[in-house]
Amino acid sequence: MPQAKLQPQSRPTAKYAPPAIYRWYRPLMAAIASIGAAVTAYLTYSKLTGSSTACPIEGCNIVLASPYASVFGIPLALFGFLAYLSMIALAVAPMLLSKPEQRRRREDLDHWTGLLLFIGATAMMIFSGYLMFLLIFAIKTVCFYCIASALFSVTLFLLSILGRDWEDVSQLFFTGIFTTIAVMVVSLGLYSTVNVPAQAGAASAQANVQANAQSEFAVTTSSGESEIALAKHLSQSGAKFYGAFWCPHCQKQKATFGKEAMQFVPYIECSPPDRNGQTAVCQIAKIEGYPTWEINGQRSTGEKSLTELADLTGYQGPRNFINPLPPKE
Repeated sequence: MPQAKLQPQSRPTAKYAPPAIYRWYRPLMAAIASIGAAVTAYLTYSKLTGSSTACPIEGCNIVLASPYASVFGIPLALFGFLAYLSMIALAVAPMLLSKPEQRRRREDLDHWTGLLLFIGATAMMIFSGYLMFLLIFAIKTVCFYCIASALFSVTLFLLSILGRDWEDVSQLFFTGIFTTIAVMVVSLGLYSTVNVPAQAGAASAQANVQANAQSEFAVTTSSGESEIALAKHLSQSGAKFYGAFWCPHCQKQKATFGKEAMQFVPYIECSPPDRNGQTAVCQIAKIEGYPTWEINGQRSTGEKSLTELADLTGYQGPRNFINPLPPKE
């Protein structure tokens, strides 16, 4: 009896499963951009109000006070805030079309917003890189908020590339090159005149800046005999008070002494008139925050009461201080 031949069973074709990042890159980009928007909104508020930032070192305030922190008189952080809002809108737009009949519109929107997300992320990353260059070589300080924003930009750039299956890689490459060139040209143009004063009247302009800085942040409180005696003792004991004229905490510290006593306080100004960077003496001393007190070879950052300064330096004179504590905000 002839045996029937067994036919090989066909295996079901495995369905292609896209990587998980394809499904999650838009929510991730929206979340990261939201954090970036919160950071830049806070920096914009600090710049507009002139308040100091909550930063463990003074570098953040130095950056905000530098001429690089504004473009056409508008805080640079505000432009960053708007850029992050744009990235949020582009990331969530296709996600809002969830109905089955909206599938075609969602696919078209997904395609165009995907390309715009790449362009926006590329522009933000290149500009952040340029700002990092200025932070290191021009302003010469450390700003945690600036570094965080740069890391956000790099992350958004990577997600914009890895989150899609790009059919035309050459289009992506040339779009990135064009965006990079455009951003660099605009960046160099915006900051081409920073710290390059005109030759005519440059000396007088610098003198005016210095005079305005001194008058704007002048100490107005009065001193008593105890404040004057303590100030002289601090100078004789070798103590040092490092600060910046624009620093609100330094102003409070000066206010505890009063204008008469401040003539004898061993104060060292760390900021040049244009608020850009540090003076050489403070760079050599590696001062990272204001105010910084150096007493008996030990340094500490922050405002101190006059009683605390008296105890630290062994002051034995009168202690009927008028303003023993720094004024509250």
